[in-house]
Amino acid sequence: MDIKVLGPGCPKCKQAEAIVREAVAESGVAANVEKVTDIMEIAQYGVFGTPAVIVDGEVKTVGKIPKKEDILSWIKK
Repeated sequence: MDIKVLGPGCPKCKQAEAIVREAVAESGVAANVEKVTDIMEIAQYGVFGTPAVIVDGEVKTVGKIPKKEDILSWIKK
């Protein structure tokens, strides 16, 4: 599983990344979590608000910090 947290490094983006990493650790799912800070790369996903979370290429949330329960629902199959 490939998870990307998009954001330039603002406090909300850092919080979103921390919650995603915590949820992945709790779930036991094998996932690669990557923080994307490059604005041009973020724009390639069609995302114009941050933080944003992408799971296996699918945009799951934009412009808000996701709840841990939401992340767990996205990563458990």
